[in-house]
Amino acid sequence: MPDETDQILIAALMEDSRRSLKALAQISGLSSPSVAERLRRLEERGVLTAYTVTVDPKSFGYQLQAIVRIRPMPGRMHAIERLIQAIPEFTECDKVTGEDCFVARLNVRSMEQLDAILDKLSDQAETNTSIVKTTPVKRRLPPLKHYATTPEK
Repeated sequence: MPDETDQILIAALMEDSRRSLKALAQISGLSSPSVAERLRRLEERGVLTAYTVTVDPKSFGYQLQAIVRIRPMPGRMHAIERLIQAIPEFTECDKVTGEDCFVARLNVRSMEQLDAILDKLSDQAETNTSIVKTTPVKRRLPPLKHYATTPEK
């Protein structure tokens, strides 16, 4: 489990993954070499898996985002999974429990493009699609610190 200093570094990188070692050292109170060593260990342990850039799909013409619940026809689960993976407009997909097998996020330029993509799935799966209006909570980590709760008296 990452200690408090590791959590400070992780939180700082979540805010801006381009922060320099010098900036991270100032935030954490460590030296730059110590920060580099901690980051290396976090990477080796699989705590830090990537340093990313977030891009707004609208800047590339993807005006609509949809959440698609997908229920493959019997015996078609693996084929649908491969099809979802092959369609680049699907930007996220989770295999889930319940009536649907997949919940996927799809970015498209138009309703016509959405229809064309869903048509590719229609002979092998049932879909239920919702258009995203806004995203009040962007992708984020759960709280890093474990807070002990005590019952109120």
